Amino acid sequence: MADPRFFDNRGPFSLAQICERSGIAVPPDADGAGLVYDLADLAGACDRHMTFFSGTFAQREAFAASRAGFCLVPDISSGGGGKRPDAPPGMVVLPAPSVSIAFAAIAVLFYPDHSQPHWTQAQAISPGARIGGNVELAPHVVIGPGAEIGDGTRLGPGCVIGPGVAIGKDCEIGAGVSISHAYVGDRVVILPGAAIGQPGFGFAAAASGYRKIPQLGRVIIQDDVEIGSATTIDRGALGDTVIGEGSKIDNLIMIAHNCRIGRHCAIAGQVGMAGSVVLEDGVVLAGQVGLGDHTRVGAGARMGARSGTGSAIVLEGGQDYGGAPAKPVREWAREIHALARLAKQRKQDRND
Repeated sequence: MADPRFFDNRGPFSLAQICERSGIAVPPDADGAGLVYDLADLAGACDRHMTFFSGTFAQREAFAASRAGFCLVPDISSGGGGKRPDAPPGMVVLPAPSVSIAFAAIAVLFYPDHSQPHWTQAQAISPGARIGGNVELAPHVVIGPGAEIGDGTRLGPGCVIGPGVAIGKDCEIGAGVSISHAYVGDRVVILPGAAIGQPGFGFAAAASGYRKIPQLGRVIIQDDVEIGSATTIDRGALGDTVIGEGSKIDNLIMIAHNCRIGRHCAIAGQVGMAGSVVLEDGVVLAGQVGLGDHTRVGAGARMGARSGTGSAIVLEGGQDYGGAPAKPVREWAREIHALARLAKQRKQDRND
């Protein structure tokens, strides 16, 4: 569910209203007058919530276990996604030609003000913000209503702290940092120019172009995290983007929506993570590693510079990886040496 601290839910809406807005039919065995109160992901939904199942293998287990009352699913009759697993008991399934387009329309119905916060205050520091003791505010800091700044935290020049954001104690927030839709723990360091909690890159492809899918999640940054300059961490689409306790994130890093970084991970500069990547505890990523969506990297794994994965790849923990696609480093090194030998032999054969 979207956090009411950051998002205003305009529901509930009847199932008939939702189907009309999304351009799909009310299922014949469903009550069109039934009310839907909110949106949630498959794991977090209850019987009053609408969710979606895109048909991917990665979602099948969550779909089977979901307690959602209503769920958008691919319309098999229109060629959308092949065989679909059986829905859990009590779930009303809503077949849609495009799950993403239908969900985008429904999300806008519930949350029309889903993008950027509305800044209606006349002062730089909202009277509705709560500022702790010994807080240092540099020139041109802006703090929105309902925001909380913990004791001993320092905010550098030009920081923008959005409405409802909570920052813990003894944090250091550098110049020009922007934070929205986020909870930040204690002793967190965020270096200049970082952007935390902006909308994720979520779009549904339609015949008329791309439609924005509202990003209704948050960013959770746990204690003792350090985030480098010009790094961007997008908020979740429905769930949260989470940065685990003690993790260190370098400059110029992109962490997309719904990524979950474990505790005490180390991520070097120019790493890019697509949506829903999971790093378990103690993972180390060298510079310019690229991870496709829904990749999972096991605890204690290390990935060499410029290595990477495609989508929905699982790398076992406790190993070193190199190359793209990433492989155990010894296997990757053997392949590199074999290619070098083949190239050398081919050159010799041409010269003979």
